[in-house]
Amino acid sequence: MRRPLLALLSAAALLATTAACGGSSSDSGKGGTDKVTAGVIPIVDVAPIYLGKQQGFFSERGIDLTLQTGSGGAASVPGVVSGQYQFAFGNVTSLLVARDKNLPLKILTNGVSSIGVAGKDFGAVVVKGNSPITSAEDLVGKKVSVNNLQNIGDTTVRASVRKAGGDPSKVGFVELPFPDMPAALQNNRVDAAWVVEPFLTQSISQGARPVAWNFVDAAPNLTVATYFTSERMLKEKPDLVKRFTEAMNESLAYADAHPDEVRKILGTYTKIPAEVIADMTLPKYPTEVNRASVQTLADLAQQDGLVKNKPDVGALLSELG
Repeated sequence: MRRPLLALLSAAALLATTAACGGSSSDSGKGGTDKVTAGVIPIVDVAPIYLGKQQGFFSERGIDLTLQTGSGGAASVPGVVSGQYQFAFGNVTSLLVARDKNLPLKILTNGVSSIGVAGKDFGAVVVKGNSPITSAEDLVGKKVSVNNLQNIGDTTVRASVRKAGGDPSKVGFVELPFPDMPAALQNNRVDAAWVVEPFLTQSISQGARPVAWNFVDAAPNLTVATYFTSERMLKEKPDLVKRFTEAMNESLAYADAHPDEVRKILGTYTKIPAEVIADMTLPKYPTEVNRASVQTLADLAQQDGLVKNKPDVGALLSELG
């Protein structure tokens, strides 16, 4: 099992003390090329950045982009703080917790958003077909898998339980990688699993059924994850940050307008079977961050004890976001 988010953030805090001495990329403000590494997750959420690289949106702006995969937002935070990544994809809750730990991170642009409709979203809590669990309230006292602890997964699942009238503090969460969740559910290692695509479609094809649409329950049109950087990058490489953000926004708009190409690109960086890709639900890829939904996640993080202080959403959002 990987370390929980707070342990990763503690390590990141130590790395932050030396990050100012580390290199991030060469500044190409006068026609050169910047070598940039971005941290991502091998799921449908990050298809736009792969499409943008393929379409040349980054190279056109002098960015030689390398994409490095990890387990989730909790793992990408230390990478950005240390300078291992110049930019990364991470869920909003992980970034709120990081800011609470005084880690200097800034959201640049949206990454992925909920469709906002129960029964049609790209993420859900699923159980085996013969499970006695029929609603979010029934998750009380049960074991639910999430990809990272103290993260947007358990935060929004608690929101579903709370909305259904259950006590969210009595839900047990287990950390598992997304690819391991369908098998863990089938083998009774967990009672329920919070999954996003393609693992939602995969789980349902194996007989699982959704019992909660946690993103929908948390907030309307929830901004689930974003692309972010460090305050040091914003200060030292503002032109590079600007170019990356522009390329990312073009990539998001392109992905939203070309769903068939999103499905096609998935085969290049995931091992999703073609039949699953054809059937899976795609998320939304707006360029704008839904600030109201970020505030809701901030309020939930405080309510659930993930942060000690009242989150300052404005401090997390960059002037470029």
